[in-house]
Amino acid sequence: MSNDITSKINQLLTSQASGIVFISSWLSDQGYSLDLQKRYRKSHWFQSIGTGAMIRAGDKVGYEGAVYALQNQANSHTHPAGRTALSMLGKGHYLELGTSKVFLFSTAKEQLPTWFKQYDWGIQIAYHASNFLPPNTGLIDFEIKNFKIKVSGPARAMFECLYLVPKEHSLMECFELMEGLNNLRPNAVQELLEQCASVKVKRLFLYLAEKAGHSWFPYIKLDEVDLGTGKRSFVKNGIYIPKYQITVPRELKEYGTTNL
Repeated sequence: MSNDITSKINQLLTSQASGIVFISSWLSDQGYSLDLQKRYRKSHWFQSIGTGAMIRAGDKVGYEGAVYALQNQANSHTHPAGRTALSMLGKGHYLELGTSKVFLFSTAKEQLPTWFKQYDWGIQIAYHASNFLPPNTGLIDFEIKNFKIKVSGPARAMFECLYLVPKEHSLMECFELMEGLNNLRPNAVQELLEQCASVKVKRLFLYLAEKAGHSWFPYIKLDEVDLGTGKRSFVKNGIYIPKYQITVPRELKEYGTTNL
């Protein structure tokens, strides 16, 4: 391999963090042709992890490094979400959240590339594509060793947990998570409530927040939140909450000291 080609690969590797995926189309845009990429793999600079994606040879790359590539090389809105984000932010450590499943959310028009879906990340990936929240609202930067990715902030992550009720989470699980969110910023919560397209999520969020007795809750302007019309039931033989027109599990209604 010529000195120019070696110098070019060295420039690439020194400019990019270890532990990340390199998407082939992005490399091409950076001036690394498909032929050159093939030569790099043949010379053991890179190793393929599926069609259209590579990692440094011998590098240990987790799903976070793949998410980094999607966000920074493919302009994807895919991000760690829900209880995964809460766990990353230290907001769910008291629950048995486990690490056997990672929740990723993105917009409804996106989907995970084949290389991501077929590669063994050593963990189960639960991917959900939805437009119930705007793609960039409520995301924050989170550092993974030597690179950063966008993840859901605590408030957005709670919305995402509630979006997955009851298929992935019970309301009792969500309430336990909500109890730990005592430091949310009212303005951030207000923005999410006003922009959220799911009546179910908004009603459940407000109910759980008020039931938890958080000090930030009185600052929420309920008259500026569209809570829709009609009743919503999330459990059979539950208890009806008139204020939010929802039916919740009896154990949740009777849990704690509030009347809600």
